[in-house]
Amino acid sequence: MLNIILKLVGLLFLLVGVVMVYDARILTKNFFSFGDQNEASAGLKILGFIVCIIGAIIVYFNK
Repeated sequence: MLNIILKLVGLLFLLVGVVMVYDARILTKNFFSFGDQNEASAGLKILGFIVCIIGAIIVYFNK
């Protein structure tokens, strides 16, 4: 039962990370001005990549 929950959490992290990477411009468009949008979208893409890696590690090591 715990394995299934950990796999679901890992897959959820992967999903959130991928959405953060691909939709960074759309997500930051409403929150920042035009000058800050480039820096914020780059930071969001980096954060999304790190979240993807964490999710992949959870799924990989949960056997």
